[in-house]
Amino acid sequence: MLRRCFLVGVLALAALGFSRAGAEEVSVCFNYGCLANAPVHLAPARLDVLLLALAQAKNEADERRRLAVVIGKLYAIAAEQSPIGNDRGGNHADDGVDGRMDCIDHATTTTRFLELLAAKGGLKWHRVLAPERRLRFFVLQHYSAAIEELCRPQGDCPPQDDRYAVDSWFVDNGEPAVVLPLEAWHAGAGPNV
Repeated sequence: MLRRCFLVGVLALAALGFSRAGAEEVSVCFNYGCLANAPVHLAPARLDVLLLALAQAKNEADERRRLAVVIGKLYAIAAEQSPIGNDRGGNHADDGVDGRMDCIDHATTTTRFLELLAAKGGLKWHRVLAPERRLRFFVLQHYSAAIEELCRPQGDCPPQDDRYAVDSWFVDNGEPAVVLPLEAWHAGAGPNV
């Protein structure tokens, strides 16, 4: 009887996408400045659902809108396997809590998520850039993941200012990331947290 219950439990977990066979592993970092890291395993079935959502994008703006939601979902999945579910937008609502994330943690982890999505063919209209840093008033630093639009098949390329911050630091864990034109983000745009 115990053996049968164990087998049913393993099958149930596999059906829910918790099997690590064939899973993609991404390291998430947390506790400010990437002080701690945890491996997160993304089951193929769960990742495929997210990639399908991105594949349905009709244009660049639609892909960015969908990407914001997908990044939030990736953080929610990561919270099932690490303490980052405790993270709240900004740096004050989760002060001192294990799993809190500052902008360095978010820029690093979101870039890793974006790179995984790109490697799996999930980005049709954008490419991943290195994390960006904004410096305001010579002391206020903030980091974000970043993307830019790709040249279109006809050969016309977007202007240089078609780059975007993908900033998950502004929101609680699992909520859609904030995607802003990079120029506006550098000027201080974003939710006040």
